[in-house]
Amino acid sequence: MNRRLSNIDAILDRSRRDLTEVMNRFKASLAAKHIDPDLRIDIKNLCGNLRSVLDYLAQDIRAKHCPDAESHTRFYFPVLPTLDNFQDKMAAWFPGLAVACPDLWTYLESVQPYHQGFEWLGQLNRVNIENKHGDLLEQTRVESERVTVTGPAGGQVSWNPRAVKFGPGVFIGGVPVNPRTQLPVPHPSQTVERVVWVDFQFGGLGVSAPKLLSEAVTGITAIAASVRKWLE
Repeated sequence: MNRRLSNIDAILDRSRRDLTEVMNRFKASLAAKHIDPDLRIDIKNLCGNLRSVLDYLAQDIRAKHCPDAESHTRFYFPVLPTLDNFQDKMAAWFPGLAVACPDLWTYLESVQPYHQGFEWLGQLNRVNIENKHGDLLEQTRVESERVTVTGPAGGQVSWNPRAVKFGPGVFIGGVPVNPRTQLPVPHPSQTVERVVWVDFQFGGLGVSAPKLLSEAVTGITAIAASVRKWLE
């Protein structure tokens, strides 16, 4: 069991280093305006390693707290969409755990993706399933834009210029909007800022790939540290 815990530490250390490299390659992809195909492989490997951490934990949980579990039963670290699913799978995968170590059972239930703040765990699971059984999950370059007008007293008006179109006769903070530029005409009483955000999202999930990967590395590190106290 200590060997598995050492493996978990090694995988997490590697995952943190891999995340840094992936983030640097995302930045390069932003400049190039496309995803390097090799980056998709790096992301697949990173997500797979994080899933391995969870399944190593599952093996140690069974070994320590579920001595009556059938050895031929296939099991995984629980990542389930509902409480009912969680209860059913836990009874099958970790028989007796609720009695043998109720605090650990409660903790595992508390980190399920149907709880606020742990949605990332379900999303990571979906990425791994898609990468394993389908194709490498596509990442799509997504741009979003915001215009903010700030007045002399600090008041602000903000809008998405792709969703709002101004016609003649529109004023913002007492300053007319030019229908051609869709911005207030230059005026000393106002500051106009146009900001463009660029992100890469996992296709089919609609979630930011860099954000999910960062949350997953941080979150699985925290889960491993919490579960460890019931394994040592």
